[in-house]
Amino acid sequence: MSDKIRVGIYGAAGYAGQDMVELMLRHPNIRLVFGTSSTDAGEFIPYTDLRYIPPEEAIIEDADLVVLALPHGASAQVAKQALDAGVRVIDLSADLRLDTPEAYKTWYGLDHPYPELLNAPYGLPEINRDNIRGTLAVGAPGCYPTTTLLGLYPLLATEALDPGAPVIVDAKSGVTGAGRSPKANTHFVEVYGNLTPYKTGRKHRHVGEIEQEMHKITTQCGPLIFTPHLLPVARGLMASIYVTLNPTMTSDRVHSLYTNHYADEPLVKVLPLGADATLRDAVLSNHCAISITPVTETHVLITSVTDNLRKGASSQGLQCFNLMYGFEETLALI
Repeated sequence: MSDKIRVGIYGAAGYAGQDMVELMLRHPNIRLVFGTSSTDAGEFIPYTDLRYIPPEEAIIEDADLVVLALPHGASAQVAKQALDAGVRVIDLSADLRLDTPEAYKTWYGLDHPYPELLNAPYGLPEINRDNIRGTLAVGAPGCYPTTTLLGLYPLLATEALDPGAPVIVDAKSGVTGAGRSPKANTHFVEVYGNLTPYKTGRKHRHVGEIEQEMHKITTQCGPLIFTPHLLPVARGLMASIYVTLNPTMTSDRVHSLYTNHYADEPLVKVLPLGADATLRDAVLSNHCAISITPVTETHVLITSVTDNLRKGASSQGLQCFNLMYGFEETLALI
């Protein structure tokens, strides 16, 4: 037990936190030392003999690494405390994702309390694993950006998109994406039998994050049009991505581009040509499933699917953990 890495989870009773507990308990090199919850303090953490404790009672130095499944704003405070104490950080909130305090203020409406934390690498391993290896802190992506960026990455990396045409993302998420705290629009009677767009236009906070990472890969792409929807299901996220190709690429070559690019990525599955990715291809799994549909010679539909609590949050965090400590990247994930 003494050689295991001690991990504490803040927000362990939330949906992503619960999945993180379950996944980390499978890892042979992790010992869970605490899990915090303001609402469930005193209750047993499932599958353990530990009880949730209030966050103010956690002794951060008892851990070698902390996972922050907290709201934005709250995560930055704990991340700063942890790093000052020599404790590593995996942040599942937005507080380490954006590159500048100005961008954070634009999309989250708050002044970032510790702008120096914004130098943490973006925790999407399939795109950024070299920067994640051995780092002290990671800002794990949101579920919408993960699903969208993995769906776009091969075309972005080969600069195959028409820079004059928009990238259109029609995205749909299960209700757990809204968090565990009850809200009027996530009540059963509001969600059941319904499909609701929300934060349309350029209002959703993940727009800035997706654009930031797209533009790190290439500036040769058009503007992002992103519309999220609330699905009447518990979990799962689907991004239907519509793109226009430039003359360097034709739609009949896109599928082979994706299969070749992701051939060595064990947590990304490109479906056979003619198959359409569905939520069932990814829900309760740790991978992203992608299907490619040529529409015209220059237009393609990419369907990218993840479990919003797994590859969109907790399992991606564990994937980053493995890279940070030099373990096999998929350890405890497949």
